Amino acid sequence: MSDRDTIRQRTLEAAHLQAIENNPLSPEQVEMFAMFDRQGWSAEKQRAYILERAKVAGASQAAE
Repeated sequence: MSDRDTIRQRTLEAAHLQAIENNPLSPEQVEMFAMFDRQGWSAEKQRAYILERAKVAGASQAAE
């Protein structure tokens, strides 16, 4: 199994666990992980992207 296959399998498993916990991934989140896979982003780059999105979302909510 290649690294990409492993990552894809882990992503599917994580999405399934989120659904079991009644907190399924949104379509935007599914697309984000698909983008990471398509573009071959490293784990570090993915983490930085997600943290930046969370920071921006938090700032937007704080401004409301």
